[in-house]
Amino acid sequence: MISSWYDSLKNAHDFQDRILTDLTKEYAKTAYGKDHHVSEVDDVTGFRANFPIINYEKLRPYLAEVSAGNYDAILPEPLLCWVMTRGSTGPAKVLPATRTHIEQILACGSRGLINYALRRRDFSLLAGRILNLNFPSNVHTTTIGGRTVSYGYSSGTYARLNPTLNEISLLPKQEEIDALGPGISKKDWEKRFELAYQKATGENVTAVMGVTPVILAFAKYIGRKHGKKPKELWNFRALFCTSVRKIQFRYAPVLRKYFGEVPVVEIYSATEGVFAQQLDDLPYVTPNYDKYFFEVETGHGTRMLHELERGEWGRLIVSSCMFPRYDIGDIIEAAGKNYFRVVGRQSTLTLLEHRLYRLFFGWSI
Repeated sequence: MISSWYDSLKNAHDFQDRILTDLTKEYAKTAYGKDHHVSEVDDVTGFRANFPIINYEKLRPYLAEVSAGNYDAILPEPLLCWVMTRGSTGPAKVLPATRTHIEQILACGSRGLINYALRRRDFSLLAGRILNLNFPSNVHTTTIGGRTVSYGYSSGTYARLNPTLNEISLLPKQEEIDALGPGISKKDWEKRFELAYQKATGENVTAVMGVTPVILAFAKYIGRKHGKKPKELWNFRALFCTSVRKIQFRYAPVLRKYFGEVPVVEIYSATEGVFAQQLDDLPYVTPNYDKYFFEVETGHGTRMLHELERGEWGRLIVSSCMFPRYDIGDIIEAAGKNYFRVVGRQSTLTLLEHRLYRLFFGWSI
């Protein structure tokens, strides 16, 4: 689960070559791969020449084929379930998930926690309970190949499908969260927060894992409703925070006011995958080179992520077990030696803000 990640950080080039070879073999099973002459691809240059960068809008026709029961229009293996994004930057996206994708999510999603415990030799973290503040996993229904299936938010779905965490460690269990209903209004979240509070009271809660703004909203709810801060109720060893940008710089100082002076461990995740996590105490993430193939569209052309030097940045392009050369929509910047920070969502405002920060503050921000 974790040793291959460590190995990939020592030799990112070879691991990325190996991943590309493995991925093109899988893409060859799909109509999309055949249409783009994947059999002719034998290196990075050929991969870029044959496969254009795609985004969610360009995926829509292929996802319609998957919905009709033709999974191999773009997926190398049968569909396991559908998941949806939070829609924090626009309408929610609905994406397929295969068994391999789920296995990678669960393996990489656990790396931040296991790496922290090993590095700190703090195994009490693993013996405690993890506060579950995820979104519901049962929200809508759809028809796939004539069969009606339900789906929900990716964070809750991945938590529910993780047998180790959901059955042993998570409080409350994902099924208990789903039972409260699919809404995401303030009232709906207060019901979930109260459930978490009641389930966790008196328990040995050592960590919280989830979407960062939700973790902060839970802390504020506990203060309003029960007159306490989470740090007064539980002995947190670490906070594992996901799904937003600038976690260390924007959220961590505020979170510590509520949860205590504990490490905030950043995990760079999205519905499409868990791409990186924090390696040590430095406020950066390091990529999962052993699971995904990473490119960056910079102002000077396309580069491999591991080739970027300190201060270089651009749009992150990810090739995974499901989609080749997918524009994830984020701007990423290299800090050197396989350390990176996710600047924000790709937009004119983000680019302007980042250029101003670099102009006035350099690398101090």
